[in-house]
Amino acid sequence: MEHLFLSLLLGLMTLVSVGFFVLFYKHKSLFVGTNLPPGKTGYPILGETFEFLSTGWKGHPEKFIFDRMTKFSSDIFKTSLLGEPAAVFCGSTCNKFLFSNENKLVTAWWPSSVNKVFPNSSEDTSSQEEAKKMRKLLPQFMKPEALRGYIGLMDEIAQRHFAADWDNNAEILTFSLAKRYTFWLAARVFVSLDDPKEIRKFEDPFQLLASGIISMPIDLPGTPFHRAIKASAYIRKELVKIIKQRKVDLAENKASPSQDILSHMLLTCTEDGVYMGELDIANKILGLLIGGHDTASAACTFIVKYLAELPHVYEAVYAEQMEIAKSKMEGEALNWDDLQKMKYSWNVAQEVLRLAPPLQGAFREAMTDFVFNGFTIPKGWKLYWSANSTHKNPDYFPEPAKFDPSRFEGNGPAPYTFVPFGGGPRMCPGKEYARLEILVFMHHLVKRYRWEKVLPDEKIVVDPMPIPAKGLPVRLIPHPHHHL
Repeated sequence: MEHLFLSLLLGLMTLVSVGFFVLFYKHKSLFVGTNLPPGKTGYPILGETFEFLSTGWKGHPEKFIFDRMTKFSSDIFKTSLLGEPAAVFCGSTCNKFLFSNENKLVTAWWPSSVNKVFPNSSEDTSSQEEAKKMRKLLPQFMKPEALRGYIGLMDEIAQRHFAADWDNNAEILTFSLAKRYTFWLAARVFVSLDDPKEIRKFEDPFQLLASGIISMPIDLPGTPFHRAIKASAYIRKELVKIIKQRKVDLAENKASPSQDILSHMLLTCTEDGVYMGELDIANKILGLLIGGHDTASAACTFIVKYLAELPHVYEAVYAEQMEIAKSKMEGEALNWDDLQKMKYSWNVAQEVLRLAPPLQGAFREAMTDFVFNGFTIPKGWKLYWSANSTHKNPDYFPEPAKFDPSRFEGNGPAPYTFVPFGGGPRMCPGKEYARLEILVFMHHLVKRYRWEKVLPDEKIVVDPMPIPAKGLPVRLIPHPHHHL
């Protein structure tokens, strides 16, 4: 038995040693060079990935960042994340540098695990190239003029959603219903899917996909990563069915060429006259559906949380929304002008996005060696910017833990400090869409109910977005006038 134990121990030591040398030669810039940012790289292969993820699981993702900023007295520190040498950039100066050097010194980067969950149908293009194509396609659908046409639709879906899933319930689970609302909206706007039963088929797979995208990339049955890969395959298969049917409907004039993004993708060809394949379109729609509902559902959930905790904020939102409701004829939908009047409500939503940013940060890759703040960043290093490094930093937001919507009055926060949608050329193209769907949600929510939290001290976990650990159950108290 003792011999077996020694053999196992020696084998493990050998593996670690080999791993260390592989890491050394692959990433020797971590170990040599006088001007690298301060920091430590953690364990061989694993680096500091576990600490990076686990602070989020414990509900304090900013702890990983602020602990190291304090320890190394720097806005930049080196580490090793997801098997890659990395530098974490913190603060508004760093944000400005990264956002303004997009495609000059830095480019977008995703862990290889993301490519396994979202396999690319085109072998000859990278996920970065596909993302660039998608960003060219989106603006015409996401610009304010186009979005004006969606407000009536958003209003209708919000009313149907609250009537079906909130009304006549004494208690609800906020997070699952917020996801249902934002997914219904995304499915309707992007692929004209409007049958609640059809939409429900996607709910569980999307849940598995979202929780497995940024998880430990262990592809074994039972792991979140494995479940995400399977869920992604199922969703793509269902989307291909929808795409095939749309082709038939377009050919028979049963669908409009301009009705949604799906029709546009089917009818748009490249400069070379090549049309996108069905699987290619399915992959792009899948990415849109993830981006179009996941982050907004987290924002809607935290709006419910903070309005429950802060009655004075609720009263001010309620007063603003009821003034708009009373100006409407019976059955008249919200319109663009109504949403422009929701200034205080949007300040509240922005303060929620500051305190609980759905996007915790994102990775870039150094395209060449460069020097920033006196530190050398080698080509190929991964660079991570963190929303919390400014959002929860007293240098930018005094009393950062305090909920204060007035921070967004006047000119609002200083540039590059409030970054829930990123910044620069890679600013989230769905930012305005998110604003509209969140405001429509807030309008129907406060018009119908007051509410109170069932679990006063419910823990928040970040995996990879912030979510209440038990889904934020709340007790609903309907307003007597909610038919307005």
